[in-house]
Amino acid sequence: MDTPILDKLIEHLKIMPQDLQWRVLEFARALASSRIQGVPGRQLLSFAGSILPNDVKLMRQAIEQGCEQFELNEW
Repeated sequence: MDTPILDKLIEHLKIMPQDLQWRVLEFARALASSRIQGVPGRQLLSFAGSILPNDVKLMRQAIEQGCEQFELNEW
């Protein structure tokens, strides 16, 4: 493990109130026990090129139109 990251984390933890330190500990425990899900990319290569070029164009346009927009009342 990279000790500079640990050192920085410890510096931040030292100045946090104890309730926030507990939250960080709980989060770290949750991350440590989580399993990586998914499949290696090489298993997906058989799908390469299976989306028609026109469909890719439509998806790209939808993403470009929908990105960078937000709802003010969403939060």
